[in-house]
Amino acid sequence: MAVVTRFAPSPTGPLHLGHAYSALLAHDMARRHNGTFLLRVEDIDQQRSKPEWEAQLLDDLHWLGICWDAPPMRQSDRLRAYHAALDRLWQAGYLYPCTCTRRDIETALAAPQEGAPHHGPDGPVYPGTCRPQHAPQVPRPTDQHLRLNIANTHALLGEGLTFSETGPTHPASTITTAEDYTRRIGDVVLARKDFGTSYHLSVVVDDAAQGITHVSRGEDLFYATAIHILLQRLLGLPTPLYHHHRLIRDDQGKRLAKRDDARALSRYRAEGATPQDIRRMVGL
Repeated sequence: MAVVTRFAPSPTGPLHLGHAYSALLAHDMARRHNGTFLLRVEDIDQQRSKPEWEAQLLDDLHWLGICWDAPPMRQSDRLRAYHAALDRLWQAGYLYPCTCTRRDIETALAAPQEGAPHHGPDGPVYPGTCRPQHAPQVPRPTDQHLRLNIANTHALLGEGLTFSETGPTHPASTITTAEDYTRRIGDVVLARKDFGTSYHLSVVVDDAAQGITHVSRGEDLFYATAIHILLQRLLGLPTPLYHHHRLIRDDQGKRLAKRDDARALSRYRAEGATPQDIRRMVGL
């Protein structure tokens, strides 16, 4: 099998050491297997995505010695593909509109009869406030959040869904059962009214469109993989191999974020660091 990997940054801030580690791992994996390395710019958040951040991340990646084998894919160009996937899920009865705010959800979960709320890969597990008894028949709304009705996927789930993991900290073969989906994941949002899509939907549609065979990403996204393999099954898309790598953390053990300008690649570059220095810093 020809290996195709990708790096998919968001142009909402500077790339830091954690991004460098993830990009280098995916790039090195493709080159080691004489495969293909692709770049995807995840810019669906148009309010926070900035052209100057995209220009900076492209420059930083080139400086690291990372080259991609096709023009970058931009999510802002792919809304039609996401809407087609949403239409398919809506027509199959897997989606429903939701008008709940974050405060509505917090209030519902705080009710005594709910017990201690579970936190899943998409935040607090949704209590089902807007979940209909029957699949909505009206045309798919575009001005509301759309949630995945997990209960309607149980026939497909069967004994559970499995994916293969090659990362160092999780089992090689991981199965998620129907009970796990219900109790620990819940009815996740697949379309936000302000974006027209969501991370979970777009990453699945885009990985398939780019022919990604090996997804290399941080271990903080490991539990979100259950959402992604379910969507792949619902949409008839292939499931790649997954490699969830360790996270690069600061001196206090906290995961790096875009606000950590002190760890930004641009700052290290300004201070005279070389790409080889960055590799050493992240343990490569």
